[in-house]
Amino acid sequence: MDTMKLFMPIPDRINFLQLSNGCFSEQTYRNLFENETFDWFAFNASIISKHLTGKRKAIAIDPSYIPKSGKKTPWIGYFWSGCAREYKRGLEIMGIGVIDIDNHECMTLGSIQTPDCKTLDKIGKNLVGWYSSCLISRKDKLQNLSRTLVADAFFFQGNFRYAYV
Repeated sequence: MDTMKLFMPIPDRINFLQLSNGCFSEQTYRNLFENETFDWFAFNASIISKHLTGKRKAIAIDPSYIPKSGKKTPWIGYFWSGCAREYKRGLEIMGIGVIDIDNHECMTLGSIQTPDCKTLDKIGKNLVGWYSSCLISRKDKLQNLSRTLVADAFFFQGNFRYAYV
């Protein structure tokens, strides 16, 4: 609860140093998030189901490049930046949202970090396979919110189009 109270007044990005204004130290927050077992998808889904009241809903997915440097950052690599129209070093997340078509609203359900190329090779998946597996592992929870999935044309390749059916 302390963390949720701290999230509300902090604009833009939130870091652990900002959270140290709460009940715990910066390191305590880092440790709690590292060993986190809180189900953010279920938490956000409960808020979404109460707030998005329209009859027509869709799940929206979109990968996003995040600039990041560092030598110890997990899964840092080269990812496509649509804004820069080139591959750039950093991180990528796949954002998952729920669109309320009737009320013209959208809320974020969650995001999943994309592994770097080396990690994907080790687990025997390509990028499209990774995205598919992320959705398939959450299929029941997602389909409770909507049975319609929207994405850009990148996802219309391979077996991805059958992953959500």
